[in-house]
Amino acid sequence: MKTLGQFIIEKQAEYPNAKGELSGILSSIRLVAKVIHRDINKAGLTNNIIGNSGVENVQGEAQMKLDLFAHNTMKQALIAREEVAGFASEEEENFVAFDTERGRNAKYVILTDPLDGSSNIDVNVAVGTIFSIYRRISPIGTPVTLEDFLQPGNRQVAAGYIVYGSSTMLVYTTGNGVNGFTYDPSLGVFCLSHENIQIPHSGKIYSINEGQYLKFPLGVKKYIKYCQEEDKTTGRPYTSRYIGSLVSDFHRNMLKGGIYIYPSATTYPKGKLRLLYEGNPMAFLAEQAGGIASDGYHRILDIQPAELHQRIPLFIGSKDMVEKAQDFMREFG
Repeated sequence: MKTLGQFIIEKQAEYPNAKGELSGILSSIRLVAKVIHRDINKAGLTNNIIGNSGVENVQGEAQMKLDLFAHNTMKQALIAREEVAGFASEEEENFVAFDTERGRNAKYVILTDPLDGSSNIDVNVAVGTIFSIYRRISPIGTPVTLEDFLQPGNRQVAAGYIVYGSSTMLVYTTGNGVNGFTYDPSLGVFCLSHENIQIPHSGKIYSINEGQYLKFPLGVKKYIKYCQEEDKTTGRPYTSRYIGSLVSDFHRNMLKGGIYIYPSATTYPKGKLRLLYEGNPMAFLAEQAGGIASDGYHRILDIQPAELHQRIPLFIGSKDMVEKAQDFMREFG
């Protein structure tokens, strides 16, 4: 049984220029996963982390108490470790520069959605944490700038997520495949449980909020109807499965094969998911596992970000299914 710590040390040799900093960041995220796991598992016993916090984030969305807890936990863990130069979160309007001597000399920045699907926590449905790591482009020894965070996803050096479900799993990539680690609470360690994950080229699951059907573009409506039609040669009709937590839906589809779609709609014409906190890290994972991530027309990882909280449509999952959805988008728009 190989632990996450052992795995990180073994893989350090693949990054001779990192000098241990990237491993230190992953160790900080491992600690964050344990802390959030602990408190999520007490959510029904305390009112401190369930329910609405009464404030809104920069996107005008109600923040749950657990959103703020997860955000502050991630932020404090990174500050304490001093391995990153800056931090940006879906829950905070601006990026945070760690303006200490070690922070100014750190090589990496991290972006995160601290708790994806947090509205589900009150009803005991799986939620997750997403993270994305870049090498900074501003001069070492100076505070980080906005440009360090506005890099296209193809420049990520690492990305991953933690899913808090029937078990807690940490899944990540550093550009050499995707590996998953399951938390053993009796030992307090993450153990390698899913080595070199590969998304099946096709699947039988499509994940989309069909309650918004009337607001979707015609191409998406046509693809949904395609998924529902019977065709024994392609295994249709497909099964509809939608949890409402990107991490949970993506994790299931990555293991079993499927497509997750959060398209644009009349109520959010640019899409709803965030490019930097959700789109890029999940796209990096998808491609490293043999899948595809698209906005319906273009590769997610090639999009040049224009702002910290930029929104995008997202089509992600099994290669054959995403390509078919893109065909419908190109034909019908």
